[in-house]
Amino acid sequence: MDSEKGKVLVKLARKSVESCFSGDEKEVEEMLKSYDFLREERGVFVTIHTYPKKKLRGCIGFPLPVYSLGKGVVKAARSAAFEDPRFPPLQENELENVVFEVSVLTEPEKINYNSCEELLEKIEKYKDGLILRIGPYSGLFLPQVWKEISDKESFLGHLCFKAGIPDPNCWKSKAAEIYKFRVEAFEEKEPNGEVVKSPL
Repeated sequence: MDSEKGKVLVKLARKSVESCFSGDEKEVEEMLKSYDFLREERGVFVTIHTYPKKKLRGCIGFPLPVYSLGKGVVKAARSAAFEDPRFPPLQENELENVVFEVSVLTEPEKINYNSCEELLEKIEKYKDGLILRIGPYSGLFLPQVWKEISDKESFLGHLCFKAGIPDPNCWKSKAAEIYKFRVEAFEEKEPNGEVVKSPL
């Protein structure tokens, strides 16, 4: 995905949130109509960070291509801003102090393995995002999380916690299903500023 499309995605994410405060949906609706690539069905996540400290302020998305890319960005951006249970809803005066990032996902593929060692070998650090599923529990980490947790076993252990399972070794269970995916991500360098490809 080229940088021009990345700029459109990030602008759409920000405008989707701004329109919730202004009540004016025209620009969002116009963007959705104007770009053919926004009609493709893709998995997508929107992440909001504080600026300049880059602390997480919200992150919500859809790992499977259940929506068109445009609709997915709008829904994910608003959910990240107002519905992430880890944070209070974003306030209008915060818009000048946050940056938006949009991650477009490949379709997750199940990793087939016969041992924990084989699983670890099939995971590529800094490139693979992972989904863990055990029964009704599931958790997802984007590849960007490798910047914070660079050890594979620790990455999977924290993914257990993200799934709501208190055992950091749950990924070793035979009931565990692990999926991997890649992303192309674009982010604002500063609030309402230049959009660049995110370094993964």
